[in-house]
Amino acid sequence: MSKIRKFTQFSFRDLVATAGPTVLTIVALCAVAYLLVDPSPPRSVTLGTGQENSAYEEFGKKYAAKLGKHGIKVTLQRSLGSQDNLQHLNEGKVDIAFVQSGSTGQAEAQRKGLVSIGSLFTEPVWLFLREDAQVTRLTQLKGLKINLGPEGSGVPKLFRQVLALNGVEPGDLTISALENTPGTVELLEGRIDGLVFSSGPDAPLVQMLLQTPGFKLFDFSQAEAYSRRLPFVSHVVLPRGIVDVGRDLPAQDYHLIAPTATLVAREDLHPALIDLFVQAASEIHGGTGWFQQQGQFPSARYTEIPVAREAAKFYKDGAPLLQRYMSFWLANFFDRMWVVVVALAALILPLSKVVPPLYVWRIRSRVYRWYGQLRTVEQELEAAQGPQRAQICAGLLKRLDEIEEMVNQISIPLAFADGLYGLRSHINFVRQRVKNADGAIAAAK
Repeated sequence: MSKIRKFTQFSFRDLVATAGPTVLTIVALCAVAYLLVDPSPPRSVTLGTGQENSAYEEFGKKYAAKLGKHGIKVTLQRSLGSQDNLQHLNEGKVDIAFVQSGSTGQAEAQRKGLVSIGSLFTEPVWLFLREDAQVTRLTQLKGLKINLGPEGSGVPKLFRQVLALNGVEPGDLTISALENTPGTVELLEGRIDGLVFSSGPDAPLVQMLLQTPGFKLFDFSQAEAYSRRLPFVSHVVLPRGIVDVGRDLPAQDYHLIAPTATLVAREDLHPALIDLFVQAASEIHGGTGWFQQQGQFPSARYTEIPVAREAAKFYKDGAPLLQRYMSFWLANFFDRMWVVVVALAALILPLSKVVPPLYVWRIRSRVYRWYGQLRTVEQELEAAQGPQRAQICAGLLKRLDEIEEMVNQISIPLAFADGLYGLRSHINFVRQRVKNADGAIAAAK
């Protein structure tokens, strides 16, 4: 006696067979979208800094420490300064770098694919002279030996513009192009009369020269006029006593001209890294300083290079919501999940209309395929002729018994039971036809 399979409420095996390929396709496409549409941020980045003992180098170390807490390795690459950093950015040697305002124009920056992460701090032009040099105006520099630094620093270009406003040609003085540290040594040894460089007040060389006897800082008394003629510089004041209040250093206010230091990145730098850099900039440069008020920096102002969209959003709304409460990598993961959600929505909606019919077809096909067997039995019955027809009918009855036994073993959800019962009744219908034909043969005999 054949074993009759029980009806089930639901066929999980059929669902897996029909929906499985669809689910795997969705997962694969979502994974591709997750990796390609918005790839995970790299775990290392190269930051172009500046010369040895410069403010750029000191701040670069702070950025490396800040990003290192989030698992991002920041490789610091020394350079001669702004112009050198711009060249390294264009050549792809660094991903992000410190650049001084006025180093490049907006059109050129856009053409080269550069974006600004914001202005960080003012870096005054420091002109230190030997104390015995009788210089109160820049026109009195004629004939003196002045170190302007290497061309890659950007200072020579800036100071030549300042000299030009005073009617002084570069050939009117002896210019050297030493880096800041060896240039300072030359000044201390008395082999040059003055030293020019642009840097933040935190630079070790600035701190040292402001407190070294025998040298004086030049007072740009016409600083306001320079700021009007050169729009990328501003007028700042070094307050009396700011270096050392007890010793009254300096003993007077000094007027200085100051370009602004900015962070400039390649436009293909990952948005998540831009978020990290601008947040680090807020922590590093957001306090008060010699030339700035609380919260004045970092800023989207003071830069001629277009500000990156992520940085502009930070200056407007603050840090991304998720990063305020989660770790960087976890927040970044959820922030990127919208790509997967979009991919899922685009795939699930149309595919959801395909899976149910496939599921129904797969279950009903287990019933329908036996109708081909029944049709074959009927065709053989119709073709049976002659004395062997009785033997053929006996064989067909046996085959119908085998078909019924196989059908009784079909496992099918209860919702599709009508199809199975219909098949059984049709088997009996065909069986009856065969018996009728066999009876007719017997009666004829």
